[in-house]
Amino acid sequence: MLEGKNILLGVCGSIASYKSAILTRLLIKAGANVKVIMTKDASHFITPLTLSTLSKSPVLTHYFKPDTGEWNNHVELALWADIFLIAPASANTIAKFANGICDNLLTAAYLSAKCPIYFAPAMDLDMWKHPATQENVKHLESFGNIRINPGYGELASGLVGEGRMAEPEEIISFLNKNIKKKLPLSGKKALVTAGPTFETIDPVRFIGNYSSGKMGFALAEELYQNGAEVTLISGPTALQLKQNSIFRIDVTSSKEMEEEVMKLFPKSDISIMSAAVADYRPKEVAKEKIKKNLPELSIELTKTTDILAKMGQSKRNNQILVGFALETNDEEANAIKKLQKKNLDFIILNSLQDEGAGFKGDSNKITIIDKDLNKVNFPLKPKKEVAADICRKIVDLVG
Repeated sequence: MLEGKNILLGVCGSIASYKSAILTRLLIKAGANVKVIMTKDASHFITPLTLSTLSKSPVLTHYFKPDTGEWNNHVELALWADIFLIAPASANTIAKFANGICDNLLTAAYLSAKCPIYFAPAMDLDMWKHPATQENVKHLESFGNIRINPGYGELASGLVGEGRMAEPEEIISFLNKNIKKKLPLSGKKALVTAGPTFETIDPVRFIGNYSSGKMGFALAEELYQNGAEVTLISGPTALQLKQNSIFRIDVTSSKEMEEEVMKLFPKSDISIMSAAVADYRPKEVAKEKIKKNLPELSIELTKTTDILAKMGQSKRNNQILVGFALETNDEEANAIKKLQKKNLDFIILNSLQDEGAGFKGDSNKITIIDKDLNKVNFPLKPKKEVAADICRKIVDLVG
């Protein structure tokens, strides 16, 4: 959820600011871009150099750089951010935020921010429980700011109770969950198939195809970024997922893919079948390696199950089912035939006649045709961008 997000991290004067180093590292590890603003008091607890090294960006503490007079534009910083996170948020800074006091770079950036603002309070038990602090927190929340509750435990004073800043891992989890529930496909279960299938001839040979799985993997990642709970069923491929939260099932043959798909399809809201499943498999599989002592060899093939057609037959009205058509001739007519025959909501047509499209490559050129035969042509794009186009169509259908 945090990949590619611009996160402005505010660090206040608190013993808990040592956790900001771990938090910065976790945000960077999650793929976020991080800029840090520290209050003057925060630098007594942790050095700007530490957070600058971890964030890979200069840490800002003043309105301007004293040696050059260069202005640190608080408005520009606030508009850059997708998320403004204050962790730790001290009682002093919370009070300033709640009452519109603007006496440092952090408070100025806060008053200029248009993005979601999260704050993780950190202070001693009596400070946290004080009616003034509680009133200030309510004030902040009434403005739409989001509190990340402090934890319970031993505090710097020796007291035991509420006031510890949430652990960095808890903050990351909180951000992920909060972002995800606002996404268009939140609460939806998505099923994606990818890659080829290998149909065994003998212990060392198989019938396969050139599918790399790149399109299916890009779709799984994009659906996840839109909030869906995603399961990816992949044929043999060396590709790895970036998101550990996507559940991956590896299969080899069309039969294995069919079994896994039909287990999951009844509970799926969205199914995108981008795998290049073999249409035929050997009728008999040799138990021993076939020797090359014959001038010719014939292998009798039998048709595999049409998984997509089987899904279309049992599809419910509230399910979205999407197929692919990779064609070499009469592309549009063949795609429409497949769309209607298999009861799809829309089909994604690509042609091997288009340079840069199809198997193996990092780009694709597609046409989306829906069940009302509305057609949208897209130019050649990287598969990540193609996946985004397809997901936008999904989001439109979900409504």
